[in-house]
Amino acid sequence: MLDVHIEKQLNHFMLDVSFQVEDEIVALFGPSGAGKTSILECIAGLSRSDKGHIRLNNRILSENKQTIVPIQHRKIGYLFQSYALFPHKTVWDNIAYGMKSEDFAKQLMRELGITHVRDAYPHMISGGEKQRVAIARAIATEPDVLLLDEPFSALDDDTKNRGHEELLRIHTLWKIPVILVTHSHAEAEKLASKILYIHEGTLHPERISNAHKKLKNL
Repeated sequence: MLDVHIEKQLNHFMLDVSFQVEDEIVALFGPSGAGKTSILECIAGLSRSDKGHIRLNNRILSENKQTIVPIQHRKIGYLFQSYALFPHKTVWDNIAYGMKSEDFAKQLMRELGITHVRDAYPHMISGGEKQRVAIARAIATEPDVLLLDEPFSALDDDTKNRGHEELLRIHTLWKIPVILVTHSHAEAEKLASKILYIHEGTLHPERISNAHKKLKNL
């Protein structure tokens, strides 16, 4: 379980949030500039809170301004909005970066349908393929938590829908807490078991039921 309490002064407001995530997909939904990415950065260790804590499976990762567990040892997968693939590395080299098991990484490539682009470079593949490569790279590290920062925002509708199905399928196989940042309420309803609406640094929980039953015949 991921236990989050963050108090952090941002440019125009105080970010003050507390929530817990079990082995489920939770959507952080809200307008641009509301503090969504700042929450992910604090969880990942890319930014420090002024007060609060980040706990993962009863292990304290950070407390107040003190980093207890450094970024590289947090076992957190982070998919950036830009995907942040290494342009000079092939698809396989991107996925293999930080992987724990070659067999598992290859299984992920098969699950995500990207085996055929194994030897290609990021500039040679489509946006949807880049997104799937980035997901595979994040999960190949065998994280205890997966953070997704608007991973579907730049995709066309068909590719986006396929990405939704793949995320749900992977979560069924790999039961870990997932936090999905999105601007789309429809996407949040489709993918998440819990929606946390954030506005100017404050969370308003909105629960929805049986979201994962929307995935059929996969």
